Amino acid sequence: MKRVVVPELLDSDTGTPREVEDSLKDLRMINRWFGGAEAMSGLLYEVAVKRRLESVSWLDVAGASGDIAGLAQKSLGRKGVKLEPILLDRAATHLNGHIPSICSDALALPFRNDSLDIVGCSLFVHHLEPPDVLSFAREALRVARHAVVISDLIRHRLHLAAVYAGWLLYRSPLTRHDGPASVRRAYTVTEMKDILKPVDAVIEIRHFYLFRMGVILWKKPNTT
Repeated sequence: MKRVVVPELLDSDTGTPREVEDSLKDLRMINRWFGGAEAMSGLLYEVAVKRRLESVSWLDVAGASGDIAGLAQKSLGRKGVKLEPILLDRAATHLNGHIPSICSDALALPFRNDSLDIVGCSLFVHHLEPPDVLSFAREALRVARHAVVISDLIRHRLHLAAVYAGWLLYRSPLTRHDGPASVRRAYTVTEMKDILKPVDAVIEIRHFYLFRMGVILWKKPNTT
């Protein structure tokens, strides 16, 4: 299945305020019930365990309304790890006002080198073309002390069929457009490995439930 880039409507808040809000609710539902929160929580917990962190500062890039951050916070809390998220999004309308947040560009993060334990994102990198995926990974590694974690979709025909099958669950027409568009422009695991090869990090990629991939870029001690 060839990768096809189709602009996603929520990226530009195309639609009425109600349609945008309903689309964000759809994303919260999808993340809660169809693997998004579980994948990100698993990645964050793995970094915490391997780096022996009892408290973790985490920049959630393109974190939107913070549903992933909130669910991950609860999940890690049950395992004895205190997660302290900061949301970053370029659209103030997406932020929830409850979790510390900042509006900024994901490719020019407004943080000093090694200023946060983990930099991560969920359902973001498929919005980027390969050169920008690489730029984001390098910028995220600059800010992270320990690792960069990426949770995203895997492009596959069966995944596309599943997204179409879920149309009746979606509240917003934006989601009915953006769901298939997201799968079509997502990367395969092989493509992601090839894109990230130049990154100065130890790369781990694995499969998660319902066509999700999880990437951990382990920061090397000498990386600045």
